[in-house]
Amino acid sequence: MGSFIIYYIIIALIPIWAQMKVKGTFNKYAKVPTTAGMNGAEVARKILDDNGLYNVKVVEHSGFLSDHYNPMTKTVHLSSSNYHGQSVAGAAVAAHEVGHAIQDKENYGPLRFRHSLVPVANIGSNLSWIFILIGMFSHIPNMLLIGIILMSAGVLFQLVTLPVEFNASSRALDQVVTLGIINNSEEHDARKVLNAAALTYVAAAAVAVIELLRMILVFTNISRDES
Repeated sequence: MGSFIIYYIIIALIPIWAQMKVKGTFNKYAKVPTTAGMNGAEVARKILDDNGLYNVKVVEHSGFLSDHYNPMTKTVHLSSSNYHGQSVAGAAVAAHEVGHAIQDKENYGPLRFRHSLVPVANIGSNLSWIFILIGMFSHIPNMLLIGIILMSAGVLFQLVTLPVEFNASSRALDQVVTLGIINNSEEHDARKVLNAAALTYVAAAAVAVIELLRMILVFTNISRDES
């Protein structure tokens, strides 16, 4: 029992630690202004226009670090602090979201694959634990196996998200430096912001993989007991 408690504590702490790291890093560099003095909305618009993405809109979005790119509406959503702020953190986040818009324009393979996984991953995430719990408590291996297969769709989505996010960050750094939005000394700070943000995706993927492996182990044990 003690080992299970430790396991669940670790599983809970991994994403909490990642979120704290992101918030701490963002808050630090949100206080550091860029030399160019551009706010996030201006940064996003400049990069979009430089890449011929005149049809992509930039809008303000409520919430803290709620920034995202919507490929359906071709819209970059920036949280209020990043939309109006003239910080290194805001520039980095805005450029990252535009990185997704550039991926969309170029039909970036992993992004397309991730989009195709969304409905399957949603179904898997919503239904997997129903089958898993039934299989575990009733000791029916096949029910547990169905749950594991459904869970695998969500895990695959988390893993595919990693190259998509890292690629968007790489594109972001290239753009802000090439266009003179940040100078060489500010590049180091922007990289820290993007790396911290990436930790949330790494943490989510790590937890998902660990949980999947645990369920596979449970399935193996139940199957052995039932044979």
